[in-house]
Amino acid sequence: MNFNIIRAARAVLNVTNLEESRRFYVHALGFIETESDDKHIYLRGLEEHTHHSLVLKESDQPSVEAISYKVFAEEDLDTLSAFFFTEKGYRIKWMESGSQKAIGRTLRVQDVSGLPLEFFATMDPADRLLQRYDLYKGAKVQRIDHFNCAVTDVEKAYNFYINELGFACSEYTTADDEKIWAAWLHRKPTVHDVAFMNGVGPRLHHVGFWLSDPMSVIHTCDVLASLGYGSSIERGPGRHGLSNAFFLYLRDPDGHRIELYNGDYLTSDPDFKPVKWDLDDPMRQTFWGHAAPDCWFNEASTVLDIHTGHAVKTDDPKLEKKKPTIII
Repeated sequence: MNFNIIRAARAVLNVTNLEESRRFYVHALGFIETESDDKHIYLRGLEEHTHHSLVLKESDQPSVEAISYKVFAEEDLDTLSAFFFTEKGYRIKWMESGSQKAIGRTLRVQDVSGLPLEFFATMDPADRLLQRYDLYKGAKVQRIDHFNCAVTDVEKAYNFYINELGFACSEYTTADDEKIWAAWLHRKPTVHDVAFMNGVGPRLHHVGFWLSDPMSVIHTCDVLASLGYGSSIERGPGRHGLSNAFFLYLRDPDGHRIELYNGDYLTSDPDFKPVKWDLDDPMRQTFWGHAAPDCWFNEASTVLDIHTGHAVKTDDPKLEKKKPTIII
């Protein structure tokens, strides 16, 4: 089957205090608040022309309800449904148009690793604010870029997304036995829409958002510090060897990890060859050489079962002696 999946498109994060989340995402980072009610805040970047790319949903516990991909047309949802339900025997969940704010009907499914995927074709439009420079503040977030997920078997996830869903690989990390420890996969013509790392999973490690330039990353650090959010800076600024990205990792008030991101490259050519990194190469993780804190490897967001709404059980992979320090 041919699945016309376009790109990573939105995340639905459960948070415990909407007002604290608004202060962080809107007033500090500069997301555009499209709309809100007493249970939700709908956010987008300055470049985005659709209603939102991030939903903050009030809940008793922080968690991840869905990571979502936009498809080309409504019929692509039916093709995906036939694949997951009829061909593969997965339990799916349809959410009809009108059941969620601003978005058409959506298909949800727990993927091969247990991650809560969502697919949609239509979303209400919103004004693109790219040249409304008077509204630029904080990180001046432009658009959603990717998801990074911790799973117990990266090769299984890799094979499913490559061979079944039609993703392509831009970069990957291997150990001595050539086992894939991490992989960066894409549908849009950049380095990734989703990355998989070997670790306790399934969990969402972070959502990545694109900034216009490296100075926006540095400016963000100054803004966060001046607003009292200095402790929210977990890692960076720095540059990854993998992807060449200039990065900054933050933790929101509930511990969800956000990456602010700039500087990767084009992957659209059909003869593009994936870049291979060795697990022992220290430059793959941080090109400049500084190490990430332990929490960056060990902590990630809980994901929910699409049917029960309960936390998905996580497993710890049986790792070899080498520590899988592979993320972007």
